[in-house]
Amino acid sequence: MRKTFALEDLDCANCAAKMENAIKNLEGVTFVSVSYLTQKMVLEADDEKFDGILKKAVKLCKKIEPDCTILL
Repeated sequence: MRKTFALEDLDCANCAAKMENAIKNLEGVTFVSVSYLTQKMVLEADDEKFDGILKKAVKLCKKIEPDCTILL
């Protein structure tokens, strides 16, 4: 399953890269792209595990960039 999420208050490209690398290492993630320019995240993961992976991705993003919100 592949979904695109809008990001709010992502402040820098470096933070976007850190978020992308952290999410990429989650088990079950097949593709992830976090774009500072478009303020979007594309996440592709196993259908059965998608909701759990999304929750972990949200936590990782908050840890790296506390002001950033993923609009679900």
